Amino acid sequence: MLIDLHNHTPLCKHATGAPEEYVKKAVEKGIDIYGFADHAPMDFDPKYRMGFEEMENYEKKILSLSEKYKNIKILLGYEVDFTPFVDKRVLKRDVDYLIGSVHFLDNWGFDNPEFIKEWDNRNVEDIYREYFHLIEKMAKSKMFNIVGHLDLIKVFGYKPATPIKDLAKNAIRAIKKASMAVELNTAGLRKPVKELYPSNEILEMILEEGIDITFSSDAHAPEQVGYMIKETVQKAKNMGFGEAVYFEKKQKIKVKL
Repeated sequence: MLIDLHNHTPLCKHATGAPEEYVKKAVEKGIDIYGFADHAPMDFDPKYRMGFEEMENYEKKILSLSEKYKNIKILLGYEVDFTPFVDKRVLKRDVDYLIGSVHFLDNWGFDNPEFIKEWDNRNVEDIYREYFHLIEKMAKSKMFNIVGHLDLIKVFGYKPATPIKDLAKNAIRAIKKASMAVELNTAGLRKPVKELYPSNEILEMILEEGIDITFSSDAHAPEQVGYMIKETVQKAKNMGFGEAVYFEKKQKIKVKL
């Protein structure tokens, strides 16, 4: 069974293609469970997300596609930035799941190529520590079902000297305690770092802790749907994972790999 839960629409203002094109590509790729989780609105960084007034139409569109395409399970979610601007209007939406992500350290969008020069003004070790501290806080908030691209901080290839397991351990424990799932997100393979999110080292920790996993291509264009998902499922199986999860109405459902 192939799962792909983290995908976007043009409402986020940095994706292309109609939602139905994404669904058709998912069917073509043999995806069984496909989820839209577009960037949720917030009162910050409006350039890269839908507005609050667009949530209703977004949800109606995805639900209509779910009714139209019966040969694939289509799920509805949001990717929510964990910042001081998280809005209860998003958290209360009647959706299948919420992906919690960290894209900002204070006001710095560290994964945005527009602001990559800021990396040269900061200590990489400090950046990583701050990032994983926010991941830990996000898990402890218990507002979300899935951790989005757990080690996104590596996107441009900057790596700390300290072993990543040491930097991430408290976040991993918090994720386990919160019963969140971690997505294996293939977008990292398309980014400068050329690695899956999360890394092998972190995946080993996830396996050891018995944390649930799911899969995502994080598509921002129809041609990215299902990108390297089959290969990533096989990688998970080779590492010793036997199950994956998805969510319906925020209830976790387990399936065998």
